[in-house]
Amino acid sequence: MTYRSLWLALAAAAVLVAPVANARAGGQDAAACDGGAGPAIEAKIVGLKDRTGRMKLELFPATEADFLTDDTILLAAGKVFRRVWAPVPQSGPVLMCIKVPKPGRYALFFTHDRDGKNKFNFWRDGGGVPSNVRIGAAKPKLATATIDVGEGVTVTTIKAQYLRGLSGLGPLNTSE
Repeated sequence: MTYRSLWLALAAAAVLVAPVANARAGGQDAAACDGGAGPAIEAKIVGLKDRTGRMKLELFPATEADFLTDDTILLAAGKVFRRVWAPVPQSGPVLMCIKVPKPGRYALFFTHDRDGKNKFNFWRDGGGVPSNVRIGAAKPKLATATIDVGEGVTVTTIKAQYLRGLSGLGPLNTSE
C-alpha cells in the first residue's frame, strides 16, 4: 500500500467516524452507551455559553471525602475514578458518555474548559452537576452531584453553569 492510498483510506475512515463522534462524545466510553450496553451514564449537556474549547466529564465515588479529590489520590487508593474529554461539537445536541465499573451510586461533575488550559478558570469556564442545582461560589455539594446508575445506560441532563456576578456559578438564560 502506498503512502497516498493509506492516507486516502484513513481520510475515508475519518469521514465515516466523524458523525458518530459528534453524536456522542466520550472516546472509547461512547461505545458503552451505544445500544444500552452499560453500565454507563449518558449526559446531555445543555445551556453551553458557546461552542469553544472542550468538555470533561468526571466520575467519583459518592462520598464527601472523595468527591472532587485529585485523581492520582483516588487511583492510588484503589477508588473509582474516570475522566472523559471531548471537543465541543460545533452544532447539534451535546451528548457525553462515561463508563461505570458497576451499578451503584456515584458523583458526576461536568466541566466546560473554554480556554483549553486543563485548569478550571472560575472567571471563564463552566461546570455542572446532575441535579442542576445552582453551584454558586463554593465547591458543589456531594448531594447535588450524585447519580444512581443501573445495569444499562442511565440518562441525565446537565445544565452548564457559568459565573453570574458575585453569586458565583449559575445557569445562563438560554433556549437549550
